[in-house]
Amino acid sequence: MVMLRSVYSITCMVKAVFFDIDGTLVSFNTHKIPQSTLNAIGLLRDKGIKVFIATGRSWRQMQELKDFPAFDGYITLNGSCCITDAHEIIYSNCIPEEDLSRLAEFHKNTQFPIEFVYAEHETMTECTPTVAAAWARVDMPVPPIVPIQECSTEGVYQLGIFLNREKEAEYDITRNIMPNCESMRWSPDFFDIIPKGSRKSLGIDKIIAHYGIHLEETMAFGDGGNDIDMITHAGIGVAMGNAGDEVKAAADHVTTSVDEYGIFNALAHFGII
Repeated sequence: MVMLRSVYSITCMVKAVFFDIDGTLVSFNTHKIPQSTLNAIGLLRDKGIKVFIATGRSWRQMQELKDFPAFDGYITLNGSCCITDAHEIIYSNCIPEEDLSRLAEFHKNTQFPIEFVYAEHETMTECTPTVAAAWARVDMPVPPIVPIQECSTEGVYQLGIFLNREKEAEYDITRNIMPNCESMRWSPDFFDIIPKGSRKSLGIDKIIAHYGIHLEETMAFGDGGNDIDMITHAGIGVAMGNAGDEVKAAADHVTTSVDEYGIFNALAHFGII
């Protein structure tokens, strides 16, 4: 994508920067935020630019990260729950209980692991080697195992469905079973199901409305498939060097990887820091 805006105009207009966590802020190799990224966030703050999280993680899962700095606000669960720096929920959208009931009925004859994500905790219906590997990748323990028939259908913000792409297409869960929801994938092993309309781009809109910031004054960084809509929605969209080809194709700019000063390099490239 050709960048038509000048570095000068971009530098003057950016008032808010949104960051995905896994693979963007946090390295999959070290499970930490690189010092270069922490330095970049500090420089943004020094210039009065607000910094926000935009993640598929829940609020609790963010607290598991070591040395995780405070931000000005948080888009969690792919936009299903938006929280201010004062921990005030300004937007909340749960999966309808009737959709979850249909999924439980379907699951009786088609067994696959499911993660249930609530405001303060998560559960898994089973732990397979694929499930264990997925949680190890983000350096977190597998949530408690709770059979699907014992999982509460109240206050569920997101599901993690552990099916490969072929099975996802075969079952077409959001079309055939959960019509009030939509799916997005950022791993070959699983995809997320969220309430229809909940996306990171919607989260950006809710956050900037609360803080009085215009969309053209925003910048977003991401690396996964669930970041594409916010990368294309924000004023400036940046894909990490470790992102997939589809994410890179959607971005205004492709930087280096999270382990190679990616965030710092992109902000310096545009003259923002």
